[in-house]
Amino acid sequence: MREAREARTMSELSILEDRGAVSVTGPDAEKLLGGLITNEMAVLDTAPAIYAGLLSPQGKILFDFFVVRAGEGYLLETARERAGDLAKRLSMYKLRADVSIRDVSGDYVIAAEIGGDASVPLAEPAGAIAFADPRLSALGVRLILPSPAEIGEQFGARVPAEVYHAHRIALGVPEGGKDFVFGDTFPHEALLDQLHGVSFTKGCFVGQEVVSRMQHRTVVRKRVVAVSAGVPLPAGPVPITIGEAEIGRLGSVAGARGLALLRIDRVAEAQRDGKPVTVDDLPLTVSVPAFATFAIKVSHETA
Repeated sequence: MREAREARTMSELSILEDRGAVSVTGPDAEKLLGGLITNEMAVLDTAPAIYAGLLSPQGKILFDFFVVRAGEGYLLETARERAGDLAKRLSMYKLRADVSIRDVSGDYVIAAEIGGDASVPLAEPAGAIAFADPRLSALGVRLILPSPAEIGEQFGARVPAEVYHAHRIALGVPEGGKDFVFGDTFPHEALLDQLHGVSFTKGCFVGQEVVSRMQHRTVVRKRVVAVSAGVPLPAGPVPITIGEAEIGRLGSVAGARGLALLRIDRVAEAQRDGKPVTVDDLPLTVSVPAFATFAIKVSHETA
């Protein structure tokens, strides 16, 4: 235990002020969420958290979030500016279900601990929830802390949120609102299929038919991928082009690294033909994140 606590002391903690939470409680909470979101609620029987999305009927991501058990119900950690809309959207599906849904962002502080160990008990503050990021273990530990929280060094040395995002960008993990547009992006394009955010074996969820069709396509032509250059990248969103043709937009950046949602079949054609992919006339190197199972290749489907 002492060695594990030393590992926590050597970690770094970023407070994510742009993250909030929605509370879903009541006897029908699990059933309601289970019929709506892209992942299996049953995973929480063996894991502390799941990553999931709530889609439009057309299969596009309206919200993405982490789901954890909390008291007699669940907390959905999500983008703070969208927490109220998420609560309203869930309430649209409530009908006669015995469920209470509230935006409780003001009750919690959300943080990310880089290099943290979720198996180490949190001594303080009382009521803290810690879980390994279910998208990718290398991202570290997420913390949901009661507000106001006295956050001591046991959670790691305090660093700006930009340090966490640089770590996330280096790993190639996108974030909604920064690397893809809510309401205009399919789960496969935002890598939810690569980051354990979609179950392809569960029962129905909103938008499931569209997601299933994309899963069985030969090629998903748009993906969030890693980009880099020899100098610092401009702040996104900025068009990325091949010649005069726009193939996507730059999202999050950290120095010379960034993430971009691109037509990867067009990137493959450019690589084949020796044409540069550029942002603001700056040549880019485009690569697939190490965790991903897809490849940048030419699509033989019609555009």
